[in-house]
Amino acid sequence: MPFNRPIPESKPPEKSSGALRGYVEAEKLLNIAFVLPSALAICGGAGWWVGNRLHQHWIFIVGIVFGCISGLFYVIQQAIATEKKSRKEDPVQNGSGKGGGDLEP
Repeated sequence: MPFNRPIPESKPPEKSSGALRGYVEAEKLLNIAFVLPSALAICGGAGWWVGNRLHQHWIFIVGIVFGCISGLFYVIQQAIATEKKSRKEDPVQNGSGKGGGDLEP
């Protein structure tokens, strides 16, 4: 008999204070801003080091390209997740029909 995992209870997320929530959102945006340059620097440095060890200087360019691709992948992934979260929290955008009522005729 196969084991079926029970469905977890969905609890609404706890709402933190406005100031703390602002700091958390700012930290997420700063994280996105620092990921791309750091991925570029780390992969470029690794490519430079490996290229010097193997006497193949083209590996540096491969490291730079890989850093750009991986950094952009992470930034796009985070942007999509943030957009989904904002749509989930905003009743006007999620189609529930329980908006502020500003657009009623």
